[in-house]
Amino acid sequence: MRNEKMLKALGNCINHCNYCADACLDEDNVRMMKDCIRTDRVCAEVCSTLNQVLATGYKNVDGLVQYCIEVCNACADECGQHEHQHCQDCAKACRDCVKACEAYLA
Repeated sequence: MRNEKMLKALGNCINHCNYCADACLDEDNVRMMKDCIRTDRVCAEVCSTLNQVLATGYKNVDGLVQYCIEVCNACADECGQHEHQHCQDCAKACRDCVKACEAYLA
């Protein structure tokens, strides 16, 4: 059960990060969005890696979960600076993922 919530939050974060990075490429000032795009890509990769590792049932994941929290917080902070709806939605998905990660570690 603990894994189910986490896997759902990770999947949601991955989807929002990938969508946000792609949507940023369509913005008028793409150069202004480069940090957002880069952070989205890294966040999606870290969440994807954690998702894959959790699916194996491997138990020693706390360090990776902690790193996922750091990256999701960084992505939420970066996306939260932009007014675009895709950025705001991504920031929320990242914050939700952080909550799921923290609950997993508790």
